[in-house]
Amino acid sequence: MGRPKIPRNICGKPADSCFKPNGIPMSELEKIDLAPDEFEALRLVDLQGMLQQDAAVVMGVSRQTLANLVKAARCKVVDCLVHGKALIMHQLD
Repeated sequence: MGRPKIPRNICGKPADSCFKPNGIPMSELEKIDLAPDEFEALRLVDLQGMLQQDAAVVMGVSRQTLANLVKAARCKVVDCLVHGKALIMHQLD
């Protein structure tokens, strides 16, 4: 049994719940899910330009956990851009 996830502070929300290629119906696209914590890590590090150590403090996780989130999120975004997949972003309620 794995360790339970540490609660993470997530302040940002995506503008839309999906990003997909134009002209292709959603039903025909492969979908990749971007978790809220992955979205927040990208927002803090890549959009706001925070250092990973500072972003980790804001999210309430270790620097290594934040680095893992950023790496996973970047991989998913690039996969969608290169292979024409839909990126689904889930919002916390």
